[in-house]
Amino acid sequence: MTIEYSDFEKVEIRVGKIIEVEDFKEARNPSYKLKIDFGEFGIKKSAAQITENYTKEQLRGMFVISTINFKPKQIANIMSEALIMGVNDKKGNVTLLQPDSKNIALGSRIY
Repeated sequence: MTIEYSDFEKVEIRVGKIIEVEDFKEARNPSYKLKIDFGEFGIKKSAAQITENYTKEQLRGMFVISTINFKPKQIANIMSEALIMGVNDKKGNVTLLQPDSKNIALGSRIY
């Protein structure tokens, strides 16, 4: 399936920084609850099944790439407001996509 570039432009893909990480005990699969700072776009909540590749300590302060304008989604007892982007590794576990520099302003748009 192909889409028009104008469709892609509707998706707000932005750089954020993980500022809080908690175990998400209510989730069906091992997950974390995250709070991500997107600068002028605010702090948003997310849930992520990334416990196989990341500890809470590794995630705190990590810059990530996320969509921020999808309709919020109820996941167990939280409303997820951002979708962190990642790719499955060879074992099928999510590896997060990250900018290669921390000299990027929070909330910067990905094009």
